[in-house]
Amino acid sequence: MKIKVSEKYGAVVVELKGNVMGGPEAQEFSDMLHKFLDEGKKNVVIDLAGVKFMNSSGLGMLISGFTTIKNGGGALKLANATEKINSLLVITKLITIFENFDSVDEAVKSF
Repeated sequence: MKIKVSEKYGAVVVELKGNVMGGPEAQEFSDMLHKFLDEGKKNVVIDLAGVKFMNSSGLGMLISGFTTIKNGGGALKLANATEKINSLLVITKLITIFENFDSVDEAVKSF
């Protein structure tokens, strides 16, 4: 999994690419989110357009990220989820927890 970070209109956009499988990358992801909160950046959009595959550990990583940001007084939203990932969110009922948008721009404007 590759992570690319950019900022757009006061929100942090985290672009994930490849396979999201948790593991050591989950710790890197978590540390990165804590760093955003330390810097006062509380609006985070996770761009899933480049994600080919996500397993349960990858989902766990997103849930933990969501909790971290929420507890820090911010909001984490998803954008560009592929059909496969959308199905995964529906099956696990996480679609009711995550705000999911068709584009990064829509997600950023929703803050």
